[in-house]
Amino acid sequence: MTLTGVYVPLITPFDATGAVALTALEALAHEVLDAGASGVVALGTTAEPTSLTAAEQRGVVDVIARVCRERSARLVVGAGTVEAVKALRGRSEVVAALSVVPPFLRPGEAGIIAHFAALAVASPVPLVVYHVPYRTGQHLSADAVRRLADLAGVAGIKYAVGGIDADAIELLADPPAGFAVLGGDDAFISPLLALGAHGGILASAHFATARFVELVDAWHAGATFRARTLGHRLAAMSSAMFAEPNPTVIKAVLHAQGRIPTAAVRLPLLPPGSGSVRAALRHVDAERGILADARG
Repeated sequence: MTLTGVYVPLITPFDATGAVALTALEALAHEVLDAGASGVVALGTTAEPTSLTAAEQRGVVDVIARVCRERSARLVVGAGTVEAVKALRGRSEVVAALSVVPPFLRPGEAGIIAHFAALAVASPVPLVVYHVPYRTGQHLSADAVRRLADLAGVAGIKYAVGGIDADAIELLADPPAGFAVLGGDDAFISPLLALGAHGGILASAHFATARFVELVDAWHAGATFRARTLGHRLAAMSSAMFAEPNPTVIKAVLHAQGRIPTAAVRLPLLPPGSGSVRAALRHVDAERGILADARG
Protein backbone atom coordinates (compact mmCIF):
# COMPACT_ATOMS: atom_id res chain seq x y z
CA MET A 1 0.00 0.00 0.00
CA THR A 2 1.43 3.36 -1.06
CA LEU A 3 -0.27 6.37 0.52
CA THR A 4 -1.29 8.88 -2.14
CA GLY A 5 -3.50 11.95 -2.34
CA VAL A 6 -4.45 14.51 0.29
CA TYR A 7 -4.60 13.77 4.01
CA VAL A 8 -5.97 16.43 6.33
CA PRO A 9 -4.42 16.56 9.82
CA LEU A 10 -7.51 17.56 11.74
CA ILE A 11 -7.46 20.26 14.39
CA THR A 12 -8.94 19.54 17.81
CA PRO A 13 -11.89 21.89 18.34
CA PHE A 14 -12.82 23.04 21.84
CA ASP A 15 -16.21 24.18 23.09
CA ALA A 16 -17.03 27.14 25.30
CA THR A 17 -16.22 25.15 28.44
CA GLY A 18 -12.80 24.18 27.12
CA ALA A 19 -13.72 20.55 26.47
CA VAL A 20 -13.02 18.80 23.18
CA ALA A 21 -15.94 19.44 20.82
CA LEU A 22 -16.28 15.91 19.45
CA THR A 23 -19.41 16.63 17.38
CA ALA A 24 -17.61 19.44 15.55
CA LEU A 25 -14.59 17.19 15.04
CA GLU A 26 -16.79 14.52 13.50
CA ALA A 27 -18.34 17.08 11.17
CA LEU A 28 -14.92 18.32 10.05
CA ALA A 29 -13.84 14.78 9.21
CA HIS A 30 -16.94 14.24 7.09
CA GLU A 31 -16.49 17.59 5.34
CA VAL A 32 -12.94 16.98 4.15
CA LEU A 33 -13.75 13.43 3.08
CA ASP A 34 -16.82 14.70 1.20
CA ALA A 35 -14.47 17.06 -0.64
CA GLY A 36 -12.26 14.22 -1.83
CA ALA A 37 -9.51 13.82 0.76
CA SER A 38 -7.98 10.34 0.71
CA GLY A 39 -7.93 10.27 4.47
CA VAL A 40 -7.39 12.16 7.67
CA VAL A 41 -4.80 12.34 10.42
CA ALA A 42 -5.76 12.21 14.08
CA LEU A 43 -3.43 13.55 16.77
CA GLY A 44 -1.03 15.12 14.31
CA THR A 45 0.82 18.20 15.53
CA THR A 46 -2.01 20.37 14.16
CA ALA A 47 -4.29 18.69 16.73
CA GLU A 48 -2.35 20.07 19.72
CA PRO A 49 -1.86 16.52 21.03
CA THR A 50 0.54 17.43 23.82
CA SER A 51 -2.16 19.62 25.38
CA LEU A 52 -4.72 16.79 25.40
CA THR A 53 -5.19 14.32 28.25
CA ALA A 54 -4.90 10.62 27.53
CA ALA A 55 -8.69 10.34 27.75
CA GLU A 56 -9.14 13.22 25.32
CA GLN A 57 -6.70 11.63 22.89
CA ARG A 58 -8.64 8.35 22.99
CA GLY A 59 -11.89 10.23 22.43
CA VAL A 60 -10.48 12.02 19.40
CA VAL A 61 -9.25 8.79 17.83
CA ASP A 62 -12.53 7.00 18.61
CA VAL A 63 -14.60 9.65 16.82
CA ILE A 64 -12.37 9.94 13.76
CA ALA A 65 -11.99 6.16 13.52
CA ARG A 66 -15.78 5.80 13.47
CA VAL A 67 -16.02 8.29 10.59
CA CYS A 68 -13.29 6.51 8.65
CA ARG A 69 -14.96 3.15 9.24
CA GLU A 70 -18.27 4.49 7.96
CA ARG A 71 -16.62 6.12 4.95
CA SER A 72 -14.04 3.42 4.17
CA ALA A 73 -11.45 6.18 4.43
CA ARG A 74 -7.84 5.93 5.53
CA LEU A 75 -6.88 7.03 9.03
CA VAL A 76 -3.36 7.94 10.06
CA VAL A 77 -2.70 8.54 13.77
CA GLY A 78 0.12 10.55 15.28
CA ALA A 79 2.12 8.15 17.45
CA GLY A 80 5.83 8.50 18.13
CA THR A 81 6.58 6.15 21.03
CA VAL A 82 6.42 2.42 21.54
CA GLU A 83 3.55 2.88 23.97
CA ALA A 84 1.63 5.09 21.51
CA VAL A 85 1.96 2.73 18.54
CA LYS A 86 1.04 -0.30 20.64
CA ALA A 87 -2.19 1.51 21.58
CA LEU A 88 -3.21 1.34 17.91
CA ARG A 89 -3.56 -2.42 18.02
CA GLY A 90 -7.09 -3.53 17.23
CA ARG A 91 -8.02 -0.31 15.43
CA SER A 92 -8.72 -1.67 11.95
CA GLU A 93 -9.34 1.80 10.48
CA VAL A 94 -5.75 2.92 11.14
CA VAL A 95 -3.52 2.40 8.11
CA ALA A 96 -0.37 4.08 9.46
CA ALA A 97 1.19 5.89 12.40
CA LEU A 98 2.73 9.31 11.80
CA SER A 99 5.91 9.34 13.87
CA VAL A 100 8.05 12.45 14.18
CA VAL A 101 11.83 12.24 14.14
CA PRO A 102 12.73 12.53 17.86
CA PRO A 103 13.24 16.23 18.58
CA PHE A 104 15.98 18.05 20.47
CA LEU A 105 18.36 15.12 21.03
CA ARG A 106 19.83 15.15 17.50
CA PRO A 107 21.07 11.54 17.78
CA GLY A 108 22.46 11.47 14.23
CA GLU A 109 21.21 9.53 11.25
CA ALA A 110 22.28 6.14 12.63
CA GLY A 111 20.37 6.83 15.85
CA ILE A 112 17.28 7.89 13.93
CA ILE A 113 17.34 4.73 11.82
CA ALA A 114 17.76 2.56 14.92
CA HIS A 115 14.88 4.40 16.59
CA PHE A 116 12.50 3.78 13.70
CA ALA A 117 13.62 0.17 13.35
CA ALA A 118 12.63 -0.45 16.97
CA LEU A 119 9.38 1.52 16.63
CA ALA A 120 8.41 -0.45 13.50
CA VAL A 121 8.88 -3.74 15.34
CA ALA A 122 6.51 -2.58 18.08
CA SER A 123 3.90 -1.04 15.78
CA PRO A 124 0.87 -2.98 14.51
CA VAL A 125 0.65 -0.60 11.52
CA PRO A 126 3.22 0.83 9.10
CA LEU A 127 5.04 4.03 10.04
CA VAL A 128 5.19 7.34 8.20
CA VAL A 129 8.32 9.19 9.30
CA TYR A 130 7.65 12.87 9.99
CA HIS A 131 10.79 14.72 8.90
CA VAL A 132 10.63 18.36 10.01
CA PRO A 133 14.22 19.41 10.77
CA TYR A 134 13.49 23.05 11.57
CA ARG A 135 11.51 21.75 14.57
CA THR A 136 13.47 18.62 15.49
CA GLY A 137 16.99 19.92 14.87
CA GLN A 138 17.86 16.71 13.01
CA HIS A 139 18.58 16.71 9.27
CA LEU A 140 18.18 13.55 7.21
CA SER A 141 20.05 13.06 3.96
CA ALA A 142 18.48 11.38 0.95
CA ASP A 143 20.63 8.34 1.74
CA ALA A 144 19.24 8.20 5.29
CA VAL A 145 15.69 8.40 3.97
CA ARG A 146 16.44 5.48 1.62
CA ARG A 147 17.76 3.49 4.57
CA LEU A 148 14.55 4.25 6.46
CA ALA A 149 12.54 3.14 3.43
CA ASP A 150 14.39 -0.19 3.50
CA LEU A 151 13.10 -0.91 7.01
CA ALA A 152 10.23 -3.37 7.24
CA GLY A 153 7.22 -1.48 8.51
CA VAL A 154 8.18 1.98 7.27
CA ALA A 155 5.74 3.02 4.54
CA GLY A 156 6.60 6.63 3.80
CA ILE A 157 7.73 10.04 4.93
CA LYS A 158 6.06 13.36 5.62
CA TYR A 159 8.67 15.62 4.09
CA ALA A 160 8.64 19.08 5.66
CA VAL A 161 12.06 20.71 5.42
CA GLY A 162 10.86 24.28 4.88
CA GLY A 163 11.43 24.36 1.13
CA ILE A 164 12.72 22.23 -1.72
CA ASP A 165 16.24 21.09 -0.86
CA ALA A 166 18.88 19.10 -2.70
CA ASP A 167 17.99 15.93 -0.79
CA ALA A 168 14.36 16.15 -1.93
CA ILE A 169 15.50 16.42 -5.54
CA GLU A 170 17.87 13.50 -5.13
CA LEU A 171 15.26 11.36 -3.37
CA LEU A 172 12.47 12.00 -5.86
CA ALA A 173 14.72 11.47 -8.86
CA ASP A 174 14.73 7.80 -7.91
CA PRO A 175 12.19 7.19 -5.13
CA PRO A 176 12.21 3.88 -3.25
CA ALA A 177 9.60 1.49 -4.59
CA GLY A 178 6.40 1.39 -2.54
CA PHE A 179 7.56 4.25 -0.32
CA ALA A 180 5.27 7.29 -0.14
CA VAL A 181 6.76 10.78 -0.16
CA LEU A 182 4.10 13.13 1.22
CA GLY A 183 4.62 16.87 1.35
CA GLY A 184 4.21 18.44 4.76
CA ASP A 185 5.01 22.09 4.07
CA ASP A 186 1.74 23.32 2.58
CA ALA A 187 3.20 26.33 0.75
CA PHE A 188 5.71 24.06 -1.04
CA ILE A 189 3.40 21.18 -1.92
CA SER A 190 3.04 22.13 -5.58
CA PRO A 191 6.78 22.07 -6.44
CA LEU A 192 7.23 18.89 -4.41
CA LEU A 193 4.43 17.25 -6.40
CA ALA A 194 6.09 18.49 -9.58
CA LEU A 195 9.20 16.56 -8.54
CA GLY A 196 7.13 13.40 -8.04
CA ALA A 197 5.73 13.39 -4.49
CA HIS A 198 2.75 11.10 -3.97
CA GLY A 199 0.57 13.58 -2.10
CA GLY A 200 0.54 15.62 1.06
CA ILE A 201 -0.47 15.86 4.69
CA LEU A 202 -1.77 19.41 4.58
CA ALA A 203 -3.32 21.37 7.44
CA SER A 204 -4.47 24.20 5.17
CA ALA A 205 -6.57 21.62 3.30
CA HIS A 206 -9.19 22.15 6.00
CA PHE A 207 -10.14 24.79 3.40
CA ALA A 208 -10.48 24.33 -0.37
CA THR A 209 -9.94 20.61 0.18
CA ALA A 210 -11.20 19.77 -3.30
CA ARG A 211 -8.70 22.22 -4.82
CA PHE A 212 -5.79 20.52 -3.08
CA VAL A 213 -7.09 17.19 -4.37
CA GLU A 214 -7.28 18.74 -7.84
CA LEU A 215 -3.69 19.97 -7.48
CA VAL A 216 -2.40 16.48 -6.68
CA ASP A 217 -4.38 14.96 -9.53
CA ALA A 218 -3.21 17.62 -11.99
CA TRP A 219 0.48 17.07 -11.28
CA HIS A 220 0.06 13.30 -11.42
CA ALA A 221 -1.74 13.63 -14.77
CA GLY A 222 0.93 15.94 -16.19
CA ALA A 223 -1.49 18.88 -16.50
CA THR A 224 1.36 21.29 -15.86
CA PHE A 225 -0.26 24.65 -16.64
CA ARG A 226 -3.37 23.93 -14.57
CA ALA A 227 -1.29 22.55 -11.68
CA ARG A 228 1.11 25.49 -11.65
CA THR A 229 -1.65 28.09 -11.69
CA LEU A 230 -3.62 26.37 -8.95
CA GLY A 231 -0.48 25.72 -6.93
CA HIS A 232 0.42 29.41 -6.81
CA ARG A 233 -3.02 30.32 -5.46
CA LEU A 234 -3.07 27.60 -2.85
CA ALA A 235 0.46 28.46 -1.72
CA ALA A 236 -0.66 32.02 -1.01
CA MET A 237 -3.59 30.74 1.03
CA SER A 238 -1.36 28.30 2.91
CA SER A 239 1.16 31.02 3.75
CA ALA A 240 -1.66 33.08 5.25
CA MET A 241 -2.78 30.12 7.35
CA PHE A 242 0.72 29.77 8.82
CA ALA A 243 1.35 33.46 9.43
CA GLU A 244 1.18 32.64 13.16
CA PRO A 245 1.82 29.37 15.03
CA ASN A 246 -0.21 26.46 13.71
CA PRO A 247 -3.15 25.86 14.18
CA THR A 248 -4.12 29.25 15.61
CA VAL A 249 -5.10 30.91 12.34
CA ILE A 250 -6.73 27.77 10.97
CA LYS A 251 -8.95 27.45 14.06
CA ALA A 252 -9.86 31.14 13.94
CA VAL A 253 -10.93 30.86 10.31
CA LEU A 254 -12.88 27.66 10.95
CA HIS A 255 -14.68 29.44 13.79
CA ALA A 256 -15.40 32.48 11.59
CA GLN A 257 -16.98 30.08 9.10
CA GLY A 258 -19.15 28.56 11.82
CA ARG A 259 -17.54 25.14 11.48
CA ILE A 260 -16.24 24.88 15.06
CA PRO A 261 -17.79 26.34 18.25
CA THR A 262 -14.78 28.40 19.34
CA ALA A 263 -11.36 29.39 18.05
CA ALA A 264 -9.76 28.39 21.35
CA VAL A 265 -6.27 26.95 21.53
CA ARG A 266 -4.48 25.67 24.61
CA LEU A 267 -1.25 26.99 26.09
CA PRO A 268 1.49 27.47 25.13
CA LEU A 269 -0.38 28.65 22.02
CA LEU A 270 -2.11 32.03 22.06
CA PRO A 271 -4.90 33.34 19.80
CA PRO A 272 -3.72 34.92 16.53
CA GLY A 273 -3.95 38.60 15.70
CA SER A 274 -7.07 39.83 13.95
CA GLY A 275 -5.06 40.99 10.94
CA SER A 276 -3.73 37.48 10.30
CA VAL A 277 -7.23 36.04 10.51
CA ARG A 278 -8.67 38.63 8.14
CA ALA A 279 -5.90 37.98 5.62
CA ALA A 280 -6.47 34.23 5.73
CA LEU A 281 -10.22 34.68 5.35
CA ARG A 282 -9.66 36.82 2.25
CA HIS A 283 -7.69 34.01 0.62
CA VAL A 284 -10.34 31.42 1.51
CA ASP A 285 -13.12 33.64 0.21
CA ALA A 286 -11.19 34.33 -2.99
CA GLU A 287 -10.73 30.61 -3.63
CA ARG A 288 -14.43 30.00 -3.05
CA GLY A 289 -15.26 32.77 -5.49
CA ILE A 290 -13.00 31.29 -8.17
CA LEU A 291 -14.58 27.88 -7.65
CA ALA A 292 -18.09 29.35 -7.86
CA ASP A 293 -17.21 31.16 -11.12
CA ALA A 294 -15.79 27.95 -12.57
CA ARG A 295 -19.00 26.10 -11.80
CA GLY A 296 -21.06 28.50 -13.50
